[in-house]
Amino acid sequence: MDSYAKARAAADALAARFKAAPLVMGILNVTPDSFSDGGRFVVADAALDHSLAMAAAGADIIDIGAESTRPGFIPVGAEEEWARLEPILAPLLARLDLPVSVDTTKAFVARKALALGAAMINDVSGLRADPALAEVAAECGAALVVMHHCAEVDPARDIVADMFAFFDQTLALARAAGVMREKIVLDPGVGFGKSLRQNLQAIDACGALHEEYGLPVLIGASRKSFIGALTGAPVEDRLAGTLAAHLRAFSRGATIFRVHDVAGHVQALKIWSEIERA
Repeated sequence: MDSYAKARAAADALAARFKAAPLVMGILNVTPDSFSDGGRFVVADAALDHSLAMAAAGADIIDIGAESTRPGFIPVGAEEEWARLEPILAPLLARLDLPVSVDTTKAFVARKALALGAAMINDVSGLRADPALAEVAAECGAALVVMHHCAEVDPARDIVADMFAFFDQTLALARAAGVMREKIVLDPGVGFGKSLRQNLQAIDACGALHEEYGLPVLIGASRKSFIGALTGAPVEDRLAGTLAAHLRAFSRGATIFRVHDVAGHVQALKIWSEIERA
């Protein structure tokens, strides 16, 4: 029996929905040190309850991560990451009637998650951290998010040109590994090695990315530090700023929204879409 048949079917169904946007991806951090909600959902029951609440609020996808990627994060090994993830992922997949994305850069973790039935891998390294991850995604038929990032902030960098060069290489790596192009999603990487101005430019570049590559674009600006820098709002009070950023991205071509506040986004995106159709 194909060990990845469940993952492949879930990924196929999810990829078929990429054009039926917008899609809201609810964030589930099972880490002790994530910037917004670290430590809140490390216990399986709390994580499951939160995921079911996000599903009830209208989430289309749940994205679960067991290693923080905030600035200054402390990396963990693949075995430790899986030890955090597996006790929560297994019951989550059993109870949740939504596709599940796993936020990891490691082929080891990705393979195990896909064997349980996860539909998508969300790789913030853009296939740079672990060369084997693209091969795992291809073999298992997974959907794949690849994110742009810079190793360090350089305010003089032309961030849009850098994204094009980065994604040209990333898509070449994915193609060489056999990843199906229709299952790939691009993420401009808000908050990853960018200045304040570059973060704003990255949000506005969603349309350019979609036009250049013809692929769906995911945006994840939820509660991030640039909102605090512009408004002075603490992490827990950044919903309005997040919605403003995400609606701008929606108007520019983003179609998948990785968020902490599911209900607010479902409502805002619905109203925006209804106005557009009126």
